[in-house]
Amino acid sequence: MYALFWLIDQLIGLYVWALIIAAVFSLLVSFNVLDTRNRFVWTIGDFLYKVTEPALRPLRRFLPNMGGIDISPMILILLLYAARIFLWQTLFPLVAG
Repeated sequence: MYALFWLIDQLIGLYVWALIIAAVFSLLVSFNVLDTRNRFVWTIGDFLYKVTEPALRPLRRFLPNMGGIDISPMILILLLYAARIFLWQTLFPLVAG
């Protein structure tokens, strides 16, 4: 059972990194540092969008419009860290004990 909790924790950690990379990628594209006409750059951006957008879209529906500032990745990262804390503080002692 420990291995399952470890795997879930690692997947949450990887998803947090994917959110951070997607946010940085979005900033670089918006400031024209990266050119999406390049096929490799477009492929990376498309992958990051497809991985992160299903989790971010429901959050964006509930957040107010902040004039071009998207705080949904930050909120999702906080929720994921709360899930990790819940996992290790609440569920894991029940299984380990």
